Amino acid sequence: AALDALGRRDGRPLAAVLADGPAPATTVPVNATLGDAPPAETVSAAIEAVGAGFDCLKVKVGVGDVDRDVTRLRTVRAAVGPDVELRADANAAWDRETAREAVEAFAALDVAYLEQPLPSDDLSGHAALRGRGVDVAVDETLATTAVEDVLDADAADVLILKPMALGGPARAHAVARRALAAGVDPVVTTTVDAASARTAAVHVAAAIPDVRPCGLATGDALETDVAPDPAPVERGTMTVPDGPGIAGDAFDGVF
Repeated sequence: AALDALGRRDGRPLAAVLADGPAPATTVPVNATLGDAPPAETVSAAIEAVGAGFDCLKVKVGVGDVDRDVTRLRTVRAAVGPDVELRADANAAWDRETAREAVEAFAALDVAYLEQPLPSDDLSGHAALRGRGVDVAVDETLATTAVEDVLDADAADVLILKPMALGGPARAHAVARRALAAGVDPVVTTTVDAASARTAAVHVAAAIPDVRPCGLATGDALETDVAPDPAPVERGTMTVPDGPGIAGDAFDGVF
């Protein structure tokens, strides 16, 4: 709310308030998230997402054994072809041996990165998984560990940044800058937020130069929302609202 007020005062969108270099992007690429369904259902969801314009898919893994997940990712890759980026998210489900097995199998399927394969406090384990053909991303780790410690441990190729879990948009953007300076890619996602916080996260992503597809296409996970969505997903992208603050007067009465 304070950042929204600052943007309104200055007549600038939140992304411009946050950015301190080149002008922020006007659109943000986003990924589709697929659940942990069996192979046929996962493939059906993947084909539907690609048909809707997404060129980046994140698949939940780690619920069953690694062989099941390899089969699911293999069938998705065969269905969507080589030009769609695949990511996998294990939500800290594995031990080190299982994670190594998964990374070796996923590398052959051109999985771009594996998110949170290990418990949040296992920095050395995540570091040991790097350089094996699949980038390593951390998410839950940032809720328990200072970003400086993650970077000093060389524990990640990618940081998953959730503004509403990191202390707000300004804090998330500062972490993104720190990551980029260390050669680590920031990817912005939501905590399945309502429209106001979700749109603020879109601005954070827009203020990151050349940001990779982000996990912001989560509005459809809500049964109801606090306001109409000012940044709907269209063909795998979200347009950044250009009104002052988060979205001009779209959230009047919400704050």
